[in-house]
Amino acid sequence: MSAHLTILGFNSAIPTVNSSPTAQFLEMEERCFLIDCGEGTQVQLRKAKARFSKINHIFISHLHGDHCFGLPGLIASFRLLGRETPLHVYGPKGIKEMLETIFRLTETHKGFEVVYHELQSKKSEKIYEDHKLEVFTIPLNHRIYCNGYLFREKPKERHLNMQEVSKYPEIETCDYQNIKSGKDFVLSDGYVLKNELLTKDPTKSVSYAFCSDTRYTESILPLINGVDLLYHEATFLHDLKEMADYTGHTTALEAARIARKANVGKLIIGHFSNRYNDLNVFLNEAREVFPNTDLPKALVPVEIK
Repeated sequence: MSAHLTILGFNSAIPTVNSSPTAQFLEMEERCFLIDCGEGTQVQLRKAKARFSKINHIFISHLHGDHCFGLPGLIASFRLLGRETPLHVYGPKGIKEMLETIFRLTETHKGFEVVYHELQSKKSEKIYEDHKLEVFTIPLNHRIYCNGYLFREKPKERHLNMQEVSKYPEIETCDYQNIKSGKDFVLSDGYVLKNELLTKDPTKSVSYAFCSDTRYTESILPLINGVDLLYHEATFLHDLKEMADYTGHTTALEAARIARKANVGKLIIGHFSNRYNDLNVFLNEAREVFPNTDLPKALVPVEIK
């Protein structure tokens, strides 16, 4: 299954008629992740035809409202939809207190377990892993504690070269898994069939890095180096760099510099200030430094490759 990113919202603090605050729906290795949850996220999820029941892990970058104010309502909707499976919420320390206070005061009874993974380390750490992929934090430099997230597929199994495998009757179906895992096959006469003869290269593993609100910081470069797709905030144009630094944000030019220095495959910029009516000015500024830059398109899936 290929990996897809659907950007649900990419605005900064204030929602508009045509755009919503930050939220993303990531499909990778048959898992569905929600990244940030600004106001209106569940409406956008419905427009994207995303199955709510498939979302078992939600990653919140920081506790500013345009990144998390949609979360209480979404969790309440999960209950109304009959959810029973646990929901894992990853976010800064304090997210449990925030949500549980809202649920207590509004007498919202979830009906399912919410498992909180509260983060406070200023160093990157692995926070999720299964046999197909892993997720790491990307410590950022915002006004409050904030993380981006790196989603990385593990190396995939090799593909059987059935044209070669079929030449050797000794190789049975029960041997296929070992061969796909990279092992050689030893014939009864002791002859070793090298794995590269019996298999073809695996499907490429892909990676995605989400960098939410942050000042320009090169400390993230080793963490995101070589990722296939990078989403990086670009709240201001570079002529307002002083304002960007003061408010804890990045300019489009700086986001492009990060992409270039990290050798990423593709850059999508977002989290634009509402002072700009024409978003193409961001695209033009970024492409001067990193040509393979795109603007976000809400509800349009982007294949990560």
